[in-house]
Amino acid sequence: MGEGLKLSDRRQLDHPVEVDRRSGERRTSVRAPIDLWMEESKGNELYFRRSGNLSAGGVYFEQSIPHPLGTRVNLKFTLPGEDYVIETSAEIVNTPEELDGLGMGVRFLELRDADRERIEGFVTASIDGES
Repeated sequence: MGEGLKLSDRRQLDHPVEVDRRSGERRTSVRAPIDLWMEESKGNELYFRRSGNLSAGGVYFEQSIPHPLGTRVNLKFTLPGEDYVIETSAEIVNTPEELDGLGMGVRFLELRDADRERIEGFVTASIDGES
């Protein structure tokens, strides 16, 4: 991510690839902005997170108090217009350095191939619809 960008600017980038501050470019999938609620569980804890963008590789939760980097969680969600529930394990891979400290990047770990294709199709349709 560029040095001068704020958290809210991420969805407004023309180029959907983000550069991680720690180790260079890590994002390998195109992301689509989306306002979607996801269920996140970690042990006995249950959270409902609001996404800011989504790709076949992961999701960014905006305005969320982040877990520590490396934390493993389970996610459940449905894409808009679908009834099928996507379930996957995930890992926290990015947290903001901004003063408010809210938000976290999450990488899907065990996403089924059919679910990955479902997400890729949704992202592609979302981006094509914005053009």
